[in-house]
Amino acid sequence: MIDELDIPIFKKSYELYKTFYGYRNNVLRQDRYTLWQKTENLILEIIEDIFLASFISKSDKLPVLERTSIKLNSLKVFIRLLKELKILDNSKYLILQEAIDEIGRMLGGWIKSTRAS
Repeated sequence: MIDELDIPIFKKSYELYKTFYGYRNNVLRQDRYTLWQKTENLILEIIEDIFLASFISKSDKLPVLERTSIKLNSLKVFIRLLKELKILDNSKYLILQEAIDEIGRMLGGWIKSTRAS
């Protein structure tokens, strides 16, 4: 496996997607192709951005990481909306939110270290 795939934030994002995807079968069809699909696509975009950031030069990394941070904040809103619309139950919401918070801390550290370089 490529070394960049072994970075913790990539692994955590990858696991977030697998967890989210695992909840899909419990979602009603009417919800699966609207907010659920948008949220799923956003998680995939975050994974893609993290993957990209692991390969590009330090000078190009910061804009990608900042864009990823914005997407992660949007993801928090969408996950909360899924819970409030009762598409996700509280226990699943908490599992996802905990993972998103951890990814956010990791991403914040990466942004901080990139700015310091």
